[in-house]
Amino acid sequence: MHLDKKQKKHLRGLAHHLKAVIQIGSAGATPMLKAELNQTLEHHELVKVKIRASNRAEREKLLADIVTGTDAALVTRIGNIAVLYRRNKEKPGIEIPGG
Repeated sequence: MHLDKKQKKHLRGLAHHLKAVIQIGSAGATPMLKAELNQTLEHHELVKVKIRASNRAEREKLLADIVTGTDAALVTRIGNIAVLYRRNKEKPGIEIPGG
């Protein structure tokens, strides 16, 4: 899924007040974590994820793994917090510009 600058800006504004509902720890992106994240994205569409990793390279690798594993779009990443978006195909709840 590709988002342009205007769409990402809109989603960042919506995500600003959200709390991280998924936390990735030392176990990494396990199949169970990906299943939970898929379910959360299906329900909420826009999700904040907190990634606890020992260094930046590991954090980037985990983030790339969950983005591809969930077919979500990375809206933004600041430090150890990432915002992911995946449109609900049956009942979209978030309208994005140009989407």
